[in-house]
Amino acid sequence: MQGVLTGFAVIAVVIGVGYLIGRRGYLGDQGREVLTKLAFHVASPALLFTTLAQTDLSVIFSSRLLVTALSTAAAAGVFVAVGALRGWGVGRTTIGALCSSYVNSGNLGIPIAVYVLGDASLVAPVLLFQLVGVTPIALTVLDLSGKGAKGPLRRRLLVPLRNPIAVGSLAGVAVSAAGVKVPAPVLDPLTLIGGMSVPAVLLAFGISLCGSTMPGRGPDRLPVLLSVALKSVGQPAVAWALAVGVFGLRGAQLLDVVVTSALPAAQNLYTYASSYRVGERLARDSILLSTVISVPVLVVVAALLG
Repeated sequence: MQGVLTGFAVIAVVIGVGYLIGRRGYLGDQGREVLTKLAFHVASPALLFTTLAQTDLSVIFSSRLLVTALSTAAAAGVFVAVGALRGWGVGRTTIGALCSSYVNSGNLGIPIAVYVLGDASLVAPVLLFQLVGVTPIALTVLDLSGKGAKGPLRRRLLVPLRNPIAVGSLAGVAVSAAGVKVPAPVLDPLTLIGGMSVPAVLLAFGISLCGSTMPGRGPDRLPVLLSVALKSVGQPAVAWALAVGVFGLRGAQLLDVVVTSALPAAQNLYTYASSYRVGERLARDSILLSTVISVPVLVVVAALLG
């Protein structure tokens, strides 16, 4: 219980600082954009590389990962189906599908894993699955639905290799798979740079709240409410059903998969939306609402399954 509250308190404080920065205008009119570009092009790739390069990739081969993958696909698939029927567009639907299924396994998942589940490595399968599987696919779709969609076939096939997030993730996986130990003079600077990623994302998110209307209103009301419902209730419910009914998980393993599935939408999704200039309000409102709602959801999950 304390871990849930601690994790959310840390995020709330940093977002609050970003909001005050925006209100005071300390970073000027371009502050949010600069922080977003810093996180997307520099800090996040460094963080992903250093994280994955030092991770044992064998942790991804488990029944818990299958539960995560299937529940993620189910939540995202529902949003994609509705988005296609409603004509929300490829880019906007992609952002909404991410907000419906992509959990905050980093800056919130790690402290909750430590304090609630007792082991930070339990979020590693989710982190790896999202970084190596979901992120490259989603960002490739966003690339191809924008300027890249009009380029030649060769350019379109090479889209994942030009994306800094995908490059950082795949490079880290390659280093880990090869068993290469990155020397300290290389790893330490990258670790230092990667440490800017989460604060930059949270500060940019806080700045974006300045002058904004209440979440869940306006033209994005339906996709926001749908993504929040899928993320906060649908995904953990599917994860529980799969874990119990299909994979026979019980006790601590059941708690692990349901808690990780009930985590809110990740803040870095707003970075993606801002970088591609699509679905920014959808991402911002979905992240904010799912983060608020996930507090009672995680408390209930911990109380029932803990």
